[in-house]
Amino acid sequence: MTVSNPDPEDGSDAEALTWHDGDMPYSTAFGDHFYCRSDGRLECGHVFLAGNGLPDRWRKDGTFRIGELGFGTGLNACETWRQWKATRRTGGLLHFMSFELYPMRAADIDRALSRWSEIDEERLRLVSQWPDRPEGIIDLQLDDQTTLTVTCGEALDGVSVTDLPFDAWYLDGFAPSRNGAMWSEEIMRALFDRTVPGGTFATYAAAGFVRRNLVSAGFAVERWPGFAGKREMLRGEKSASAA
Repeated sequence: MTVSNPDPEDGSDAEALTWHDGDMPYSTAFGDHFYCRSDGRLECGHVFLAGNGLPDRWRKDGTFRIGELGFGTGLNACETWRQWKATRRTGGLLHFMSFELYPMRAADIDRALSRWSEIDEERLRLVSQWPDRPEGIIDLQLDDQTTLTVTCGEALDGVSVTDLPFDAWYLDGFAPSRNGAMWSEEIMRALFDRTVPGGTFATYAAAGFVRRNLVSAGFAVERWPGFAGKREMLRGEKSASAA
């Protein structure tokens, strides 16, 4: 087990990380791993892509926008980009926009994602463009059909100031029991207001208060089988007739 400490000279809000099993980052601030210990990449496919009806829903012209709470290592962005490249239409555009309080350094992203050879191409491209001092709003043109935006800071603040419409949400903050602010009713209402009619969300979380906050915000919520033996996850949508 090793510890990676933030560099006080880099100007970022990076947090200290503990590394388990060589390349699995663990947040000392939130007492939680950044992704499922069995296979975070496969979990992304089960929870976030399938839970939002992807890739079927993005097989169209125009822009499909995904919002994510918790960029972390960039695993969800890279796996989504990989699947997007394999299935997108010629005229389609993907905008992946994430909100992250503690942006990781490029070296830590590289280390965390190196365990999956399937996303080597995406990892290398992301790391090569990632700023030395990740702060503010990070805009990266990953390819001619894919844009990544990472807004650094409190998620509610970032979501509240954007007026962009979102087709799907990945709710991937640290466990609700350790990071309650990321799952509050206030932030769920902000997400709902910025979701297009017929838009969706998915999350590995199944805590009762998370489900109640999503319902209170206006989403129709349903339980799905969780990943890797986890009993439940949540997914849902905003009614196509919602104002």
